Amino acid sequence: MAAGTSSNVHLHDIPDVILSNIFSLETETRTRNAMSLVCLKWLLLERSTRKSLTLRGNIRNLFLLPTCFRAVTHLDLSFLSPWGYPLLDSFSNPLVLAQFLRHAFPSVVSLIVYVRNPLTLHLLASQWPNLQHVKLVRWHQRWPAAPIGSDLVPLFDHCPMLSSLDVSHFYCWTEDLPPVIQAYPSIATSLSHLNILKHDSSTDGFKSHELLSITASCPNLRKLLATCIFNPRFIGFISDQTLLTLAINCPLLSLLHLADSTSMSNVRPNLIEDASISFATLGDVFSKLPQLEELVLDVCHNVKHTWPALELLNTKCPMLKSLKLGQFQGICRGIASPPDGVALCQGLESLSIKNCTDLTDKALIAISHGCHRLSKFEVLGCKQLTRKGMWEFTHNLRKTLVDVKISYYKNLNAVSSLQALEPIRDRIVKLHIDCVWASIIGEEKSLKNWSKLQYLSLWIAVGESLNPLSLSGLNDCPSLEEIQIKVQGDCRDQPKPFMDAFGLSCLTCYPNLTRMILDCSGVTGYALTAPVGHTDLSSWERFFLSGIQDSTLNELNYWTAQDVDVNQRCLFLPAAGLLAQCGRLRKLFIHGTANEHLMMFLLGNPTLRDVQLREDYYPAPDNDTITEMRVGSCCRFEDALNSSSRHVPD
Repeated sequence: MAAGTSSNVHLHDIPDVILSNIFSLETETRTRNAMSLVCLKWLLLERSTRKSLTLRGNIRNLFLLPTCFRAVTHLDLSFLSPWGYPLLDSFSNPLVLAQFLRHAFPSVVSLIVYVRNPLTLHLLASQWPNLQHVKLVRWHQRWPAAPIGSDLVPLFDHCPMLSSLDVSHFYCWTEDLPPVIQAYPSIATSLSHLNILKHDSSTDGFKSHELLSITASCPNLRKLLATCIFNPRFIGFISDQTLLTLAINCPLLSLLHLADSTSMSNVRPNLIEDASISFATLGDVFSKLPQLEELVLDVCHNVKHTWPALELLNTKCPMLKSLKLGQFQGICRGIASPPDGVALCQGLESLSIKNCTDLTDKALIAISHGCHRLSKFEVLGCKQLTRKGMWEFTHNLRKTLVDVKISYYKNLNAVSSLQALEPIRDRIVKLHIDCVWASIIGEEKSLKNWSKLQYLSLWIAVGESLNPLSLSGLNDCPSLEEIQIKVQGDCRDQPKPFMDAFGLSCLTCYPNLTRMILDCSGVTGYALTAPVGHTDLSSWERFFLSGIQDSTLNELNYWTAQDVDVNQRCLFLPAAGLLAQCGRLRKLFIHGTANEHLMMFLLGNPTLRDVQLREDYYPAPDNDTITEMRVGSCCRFEDALNSSSRHVPD
């Protein structure tokens, strides 16, 4: 048809093949659901092209299980409630339930599931023998009397095509994995992705012999993420020989992520001890990994004079795009006219430098000249750097840099950090700074528009206020959609909060802010009766959440504060009352425990549609008789939440 002529061409006239491709390109769940409401044809097309699905709701309500997503290949069952309980134990015949899931989703090759006991995996894995990727989730302790590796045996028994295994959120012993991998050599050989990076500092890292046993059995690994022990005082620490043998065992690695178990700790480091790793061996390791694209070595112990080894990365690992170094010293001297050390890695697009005590402004500027493609940069605990050096760095990379993290910076407070980012203020999309307000009064503020900033992450000490945030120069962020706030410190050192509120009400200046992560898991206090002159965590919780009722949030992840002496993280009355007043909140995930009657307070919020209580911390309270939401409590709350008498505006 000639251009400019009128026609009665309708959207339905688009060929089905093209329309199907259009639907396949859309991945956002709510958008796809909205598309499915247009007409019956679009509904069927959306369901037939959906490849990924996360199930929520109570597993006992089988009549609500959808059977129209038969093309789904990635299925996430880890959010089903009652959360944290054995998935199939709600039924007298759990095999029937497993078969029903297989019938509803016959094409699944990727599965995420909460595995409280081996029976769950035994029944589910047998239903999908073609599984290629599996992620296991468990925050509760393993049964101490269970044989070594018994949790994983059903998976290896029933899934011969397994190529990717993720146990980063699965509470188990480090000695559980090596014997199982050795017992199934064909599966071990086919594994290309193994994630054994534990996300909690209380868990032990893999010892040297365990890591070498795993890598020797999996020679075709392309991605390996692992928590290790780098402390030379410990038995089984990672040494030069360990790293060299690992590289020989797995020469095809494109991603290598090794982190000390203390790297996940909330405690900020005291840089004293040296690791048993030399720069000469590092050079040999890099030479044996020519396909490396992403490298993380978060050692948490000093590795000195590393610039000669890092120079080899540019030639020996030409495809390297992302690099993270923790406690590497001497990464760039910055004294010679040509670049040296890490500044020679010209292909880097992401660089993270953590606790490099000898990194200077000159070295940082040299890195900005050498690594001219950087789009992401993180600097943590590098105490010699100044605002001037950081400003020069961002100025040199103003055409590419869009993601920056500045943390634990001795010479920069919040205002200075933002001033150092002035050259990329109109480009930056993601930002992290520490809320250090020292000397903020009287300083020149950068009260300007951060037009493209979509994600903001903040660290703040317990007892400090969030109110100076807008005064520091971040008051105008029209595109900000998500904020993460990490609060850390010991409430027991302070009798009570020194002000009425933490300052969440100041977030109302961000009109498009809809998602927040409020992480108070690093806050320690008294969950029960506090000593004379101190307040318990309920008062601190009121302090942290006051003002949240005025926010525009529709999704909140809230990690409660904890009492480490009794291993308790729970929701108190002030939090329940304040969260019930959040007039726009649709999704609420509480990471801790709670009493049933406090959860019932949340029903007063008319917009809430999805509420879940997750005990996702090590170890989850297996026998908590005071605060744990039990199966019956959870079911009663969900029934009330989903009751037809509650009108939830969409």
